[in-house]
Amino acid sequence: MNSYDPLSTETLADPGACWTPLLRDEPVHYYAGFDPPFYTLSRHADVKAALLDIETFSSEFGQGPRFTPPGGMLSDPPEHTRFRRIVQRAFKPTQIAALRPRAEAIARELLDAVHGEALELHDEFAFPLPVILISQMLGVPPSEREQFKRWSDVSVAAMGMSDPTPLAAELAELGQYLFHAVSEHREKPRGGDLIDQLVAAAEADDGLSNAQLVGVVSQLLVGGNETTTSLITNLVWRLLEEPTRWAALRANPELVPDAIEESLRYDPPVLGLFRSTTRDVSLHGVTIPRGAKVMLHYAAANRDPAMFSEPDRFRLDRPRAEASEHLAFGLGVHFCLGAALARLEAETALRALLERFRELSLAGSGERIAPFFLWGRSRLPLRIGAA
Repeated sequence: MNSYDPLSTETLADPGACWTPLLRDEPVHYYAGFDPPFYTLSRHADVKAALLDIETFSSEFGQGPRFTPPGGMLSDPPEHTRFRRIVQRAFKPTQIAALRPRAEAIARELLDAVHGEALELHDEFAFPLPVILISQMLGVPPSEREQFKRWSDVSVAAMGMSDPTPLAAELAELGQYLFHAVSEHREKPRGGDLIDQLVAAAEADDGLSNAQLVGVVSQLLVGGNETTTSLITNLVWRLLEEPTRWAALRANPELVPDAIEESLRYDPPVLGLFRSTTRDVSLHGVTIPRGAKVMLHYAAANRDPAMFSEPDRFRLDRPRAEASEHLAFGLGVHFCLGAALARLEAETALRALLERFRELSLAGSGERIAPFFLWGRSRLPLRIGAA
């Protein structure tokens, strides 16, 4: 048995180093150091099977490590199906594709504001790009974006805490803000922003209460910026960690989509999400009892040698058929609704950086974000050279 501890200093600093013994020795791991305790599934086949078996591995009590009330898209069918159907109307492929020019313009504007020989990638680029875009989609005034981002960060932090009580006041502020926004949109549409679309779709679907719509908008807020910011920082970090990767992309920009998929496999922004068991489950000689929290470890599954060749290498030449098996966005009915938007924003960000900076290098490895089940850089200092 290994001493895997998802909350240890060593694991938080370099979780990838812990997955080989987890995959090899304890494909079903029990961790008692969190309240509530939880199990972890790490092998690709097991995680994939659990994601598809929603009757046994339920989202009804939240996809975080704590037990939370059912709500919105974080629920099981048929309730989940209803909410997802409403939201999907605002996330059609044509609507996501139409966002590309605006995303490109935001990226250019952010890089135009960079002067000198230093770039703090998170603060100056990777954080504001998706926040500005999702804020504009939701109709949030520019003056409120910083507070909007703060609320998003608080929501993510609360999800990973045993006791989120210290953040209750700020979470209540977010709820009040969104309730007011939804109420205003219902009374007087603002011209087709995302909340307008959700209100219209909800009313066409026998209606949702303002409180229910607040839950949906809150989930879109969190999913629409934090994870994409981490995707961008993780991607650039690994490309610059080995300078030949950056040079390869500058020489062959057609590799950009491959780099994004390899980043999603190697450094998924969500290390894993949780389910609750509806029955006893026996797997690899371990019985997971009914009513237990189980972490479906996407990141470990993405390094499973049974699925991926050279799993601990970041490869721009990874076969696409193999790369497509990564689980960074989940699978099945709960597959990430914002996957297409995240890919578009990451591609836009990377192409803008490649075009703007001929010379770009790491000025340190930065700092990781706080929640233990997420993975990204809250700081990533870069040195820039002549374009």
